Amino acid sequence: MTDPQAKIIPLDRVPAWRNPMRQAGLRLVVTNGCFDILHAGHVLYLTAARTQGDRLLVGLNGDASIRQLKGPGRPVNSQEDRALVLAALACVDAVCIFEELRATRLLQTAEPDVYVKGGDLSLDQIPLEERQAVQRAGGSILIMPHLPGRSTTALLDRLLSRQGQGPAEP
Repeated sequence: MTDPQAKIIPLDRVPAWRNPMRQAGLRLVVTNGCFDILHAGHVLYLTAARTQGDRLLVGLNGDASIRQLKGPGRPVNSQEDRALVLAALACVDAVCIFEELRATRLLQTAEPDVYVKGGDLSLDQIPLEERQAVQRAGGSILIMPHLPGRSTTALLDRLLSRQGQGPAEP
């Protein structure tokens, strides 16, 4: 069994991790997100993403970028904890924390064969610089179907409403 901490790699080590795959003709799938409170929707999404290639790299938004994206009450779990939980999943081959709002630098560095995004987005909603980074690497973009009702925000809203605290930050 692989030590999950060994699967967490800094951005500057991604090329050294990626190059042997390229030489062996293996296809790299990259996805990214907050993965604040891991739930069934995340697990099904990551499992499906992994089937699109030989290895799966998960780009994980850092804490500061999540606060900008989701508001001051988020993330619930630290980036280190979120990375460790993701790395423990069998379908995940590596996790890389990135601090920017967009995954552009991660995509430029990893040069994925396939970039997978959740079905809550359309291709046009994926930032142009991310699409261009994937295209420059010769990769393709795949939108996975979204599982309705399964989101961290919905989960937090249910928990807080049970405690009488009102809805969570978006």
